[in-house]
Amino acid sequence: MPLSPGTRLGPYEIAAPIGAGGMGEVYRARDERLKRDVAVKVLPAELAADTERRTRFEREARAASGLSHPNILTIYDIGSSDSTVYIAMELVEGQTLKDLIAAGPVPTKKMLDLAVQIAEGLAAAHAAGIVHRDLKPQNVMVSKHGYAKILDFGLAKLVTPESDELSGQQTAADATRPGMVMGTVGYMSPEQASGRPLDFRSDQFSFGSILYEMATGKRAFERGTTAETLTAIIREEPAPVAQLNPRVPAPIRWLVERCLSKDPEDRFGTTKDLARDLASVRDHLSDAPVTGEISREIAAAAAAPTRRVGRTALGIALLAAGLGAGLFAGRRVWFTPLPSFHQLTFRRGEVGGARFAPDGQTILYSAAWDGRPMEIFSTRTDSSESRPFGLADAEVLAISRTGELAVSLHRRLLSGFVRTGTLAQTGLAGGGATRDVLEDVQWADWAPEGQGLAVVRDVGARNRLESPIGKVLYETTGWISHARVSPRGDAVAFLEHPVQGDDGGSVAIVNRSGGKKTLTGLFATAAGLAWSPEGDIWFTAAPIGNNRALYSVTASGRTRLRARVTGNLTIHDIFRDGRLLMTQAIERQGISALPPGEQKERDLSWLDWSSGLDMSADAKTVLFTESGSGGGEGYSVYLRKTDGSPAVRLGEGSTYGLSPDGRWALGIRALTSDPQMVLYPTGAGEPRPLPKNGLRVQNANWVPDGKRILFEAAEPGHGARLFLLDLETGRSRPVTPEGYRLFTASVSPDSKLAVVGGPDRRVYAYPLEGGEPTALPTIGPLDRVVGWSADRRINLLRLAELPARISRLDIATGRVEPWKQIVPADAAGVSGIGRVCLTQDGASYAYNYTRVLSDLYVVDGLK
Repeated sequence: MPLSPGTRLGPYEIAAPIGAGGMGEVYRARDERLKRDVAVKVLPAELAADTERRTRFEREARAASGLSHPNILTIYDIGSSDSTVYIAMELVEGQTLKDLIAAGPVPTKKMLDLAVQIAEGLAAAHAAGIVHRDLKPQNVMVSKHGYAKILDFGLAKLVTPESDELSGQQTAADATRPGMVMGTVGYMSPEQASGRPLDFRSDQFSFGSILYEMATGKRAFERGTTAETLTAIIREEPAPVAQLNPRVPAPIRWLVERCLSKDPEDRFGTTKDLARDLASVRDHLSDAPVTGEISREIAAAAAAPTRRVGRTALGIALLAAGLGAGLFAGRRVWFTPLPSFHQLTFRRGEVGGARFAPDGQTILYSAAWDGRPMEIFSTRTDSSESRPFGLADAEVLAISRTGELAVSLHRRLLSGFVRTGTLAQTGLAGGGATRDVLEDVQWADWAPEGQGLAVVRDVGARNRLESPIGKVLYETTGWISHARVSPRGDAVAFLEHPVQGDDGGSVAIVNRSGGKKTLTGLFATAAGLAWSPEGDIWFTAAPIGNNRALYSVTASGRTRLRARVTGNLTIHDIFRDGRLLMTQAIERQGISALPPGEQKERDLSWLDWSSGLDMSADAKTVLFTESGSGGGEGYSVYLRKTDGSPAVRLGEGSTYGLSPDGRWALGIRALTSDPQMVLYPTGAGEPRPLPKNGLRVQNANWVPDGKRILFEAAEPGHGARLFLLDLETGRSRPVTPEGYRLFTASVSPDSKLAVVGGPDRRVYAYPLEGGEPTALPTIGPLDRVVGWSADRRINLLRLAELPARISRLDIATGRVEPWKQIVPADAAGVSGIGRVCLTQDGASYAYNYTRVLSDLYVVDGLK
């Protein structure tokens, strides 16, 4: 009888039934040891006593548990409880391929994506000597994220090296014996239906039947009775794909026909070849001419009622393609290997740094899964499982050729896109002690041959690249990221970002003598860089928006696009054989607000990267920047009411706050060689450019009197400091010495003080009309100023924590009191809450949040 909720099978507690099949009933269950949900398949009690059936059931677990592939369902455990035999498996949220096909033909792009995944899973099983024997749409799950998982290797059998046949195969004629039908009528291969010996090519036929059904919405072999269906499989050809769905591209039809060849010799020599050809079609389909450009001879052949298709027919078709009537205009699609993407991570959250170990098979990466803090994990290229490395609150920075690991401990957000922590080193074995090297390091990389570490850190008012530590190679008033030492150790490549708080940048290189050269133009976003074995620099960037693609650049500045996909790419490492470590991510920055008089937060995100937030005093309007793809080149300033009304674009640039009277929005057009402050009217009127006065602006705040602007800028040849601009006269005057940095919303309500960062990395209350600054030691490196109360207390946001904690500092007494907590309802992938705007009483607020959901891949064959 079915198991009731609460029943325990070993460590698993049954929650609810999922379904049933020929091999047993399936339940959703909870594994309390690892705190995860699983699927548990149990053999029915009346069949558990059947020795042969029980043996087959256990063989399913042994065969499938030996497979490790992202497109094959993972088997966790096999066990028994009293008279019940069970298997604990990965739980896949989604629907079966059968359910997906029930709606009709699957769109070509989605069909190819799923087909490639299924074929790659089969190829992995076949390479391990395992044949599925019961491949059908019911045995393929499609997750809600679009991943295909092959289920139920219950009919699989290991192929021993001594024999190239599979003996003991049952046929459909055995259907009168309960539980003994080996395979499903309608998806069997001809050799399986006839009871002949079979091998991996039988699964190719079943796969062809599935692909046919996905393309047409109809089964390839379906007749009135089982006997008629078996006869059709053995002797007849299905209706042509083109006849049922003329929109299916010719190469897909050819692949289906080859898989459905009656003679196994006419199918693919290896299933890996099948998967590669499918990937070729998927990746080059955008290059294909429309159906009308295919020659009439091939179109006629595709529409012929019956034919035997083998290597000859495919060769003729490929020859036609090569002569100009085919799909890829002369490209050798079927024989040129294309890049393979092997997914390594599958949990929900953000992947940080990742590096190959010296053996090329072990990979260390840092990740923040399911809303938890960042920690380091270890995995292998042939596995989809990861294990904790033993370093929590840590991120991977670099691995030396001798196996020394450089990590960042207690890494925290410093400003904008900049993170910093304590540089430490440890061994690759994991679990051992770390040795602290240097505090407040943003990036680090090992030089070859024991030449020490290259590091990026702030020193005074400048961001500095040192290699080795202490030897300055380059410094800037902007910021540096992703510094990587060349394989020969004679140069350091890095991404140079001219504006604080913005990740737009270019690729640069500096030699050991400090000679620096910029190799590329300015990209809107640039993150990720590595040296190739050939000595080129590969990096990920986007000229507009946030969706970074993969590029390479030579020492002479020749830039080449290497790969582009949907989503956001970041390159992390390249091994000496040319394999890449990359993450593909969905990244968004949004706005959530609690409007006046409401009890539930409202999401006010507009496009893809809603940042730079400010809010009016009555909490009825928010001002923000769209700095992603939607914001366009140069970004866009938007105004939106908190009642959810559509946003209004004010102009180009990044926003730095609403004027106290709400009439003007302060913006900076930063993605130019000479940034420009601009005032945008929130109502009628024209934008008002502000005088530059020979200064390069980086950050700005309104002074609450509404007559002045406090801004951070650098004079030619000097470091950044703070200036006051008088809006009536247009004149600017310096307020601080070099090295002082401006915080957002830092000016007191009486316009007399500004909370600023000092050159010694301490925080000060700086008088705007002259006088000595007062140190504020209670404001630490993890605190961000997010405004003032009416009684001159400072609102502080604690960074890198969820829930985000806001406290209030009385600068007269130094006393800090907790005030509020803010957390998104869905915290997975949220790397932090940035800008927070509050009303004086805290009853209404708005905040920025950043969500990054990424997966780590090994990419092979990318040329």
